Amino acid sequence: MADADALREVGATGRPAPPSPPASAPDDVGVMSLIDHLSELRWRLFKSILAVALGGVLGFLASEEAIRILRSPIPLDTPLVFTGLGDAFAIRLKIAVVIGIILAMPVLLYQAWQFIAPGLTANERRLARPWIPLALFFFALGVAIAYVVLPFAASFLLGFTTPDLQPLITAGAYFEFVTTMFLAFGLVMEFPIVLFGLSRVGIATSARLASSRRYVILGISIFAALVTPGGDIVSPLTLGLTMYVLFELTIFVIRRTGK
Repeated sequence: MADADALREVGATGRPAPPSPPASAPDDVGVMSLIDHLSELRWRLFKSILAVALGGVLGFLASEEAIRILRSPIPLDTPLVFTGLGDAFAIRLKIAVVIGIILAMPVLLYQAWQFIAPGLTANERRLARPWIPLALFFFALGVAIAYVVLPFAASFLLGFTTPDLQPLITAGAYFEFVTTMFLAFGLVMEFPIVLFGLSRVGIATSARLASSRRYVILGISIFAALVTPGGDIVSPLTLGLTMYVLFELTIFVIRRTGK
């Protein structure tokens, strides 16, 4: 039957019918773009890790001076001791990693932007671009606030010392407290960027955020108490107040954009 049909077409037109197009192959475009996307993510992660590693090398070289500065809230007559053979090295390595993250933050934010930007429209990129340096500013502000708060938090906690309760502070526990506090303050300060991003995609609006103010205050209070590591009052109060001020400023900015 197929040969007969072909002969009829030849007789009607005088020339063979063009070959029918081949059956469409499975659509590999989505798969390839997913592979390209994952490859791009891997390359961005590699650059970010390399930046942290390079910053960590500088941090390790400066770790002795960093230890001297960070232990200043502890009285000089209260030594920081370590009990494990490798504790001193581990402490310097941990401080180096935190310094590396802080130094590499411009690179980290840039790599995140380069990964996200191709998926945005030109207008969305124009609106989001100013928030990249602001994200760096907020992170630096959080670290600076943690540095200012650290002596007050340490004084508050050591204020409960009595003749029967004398401190024997291990260096590992103290610098765990300090590094966690610095990273917590720095990273938490990025939450206005998240709120603004949610407003851009229509999930959050200024009216919705303002109407949820009571729940946000409760959430900030609980979060600030959980994320600050020392168990003191000064750290969560400072972090919570800063987060609330940024929350109100973010509502103002979102409202000005018409959302």
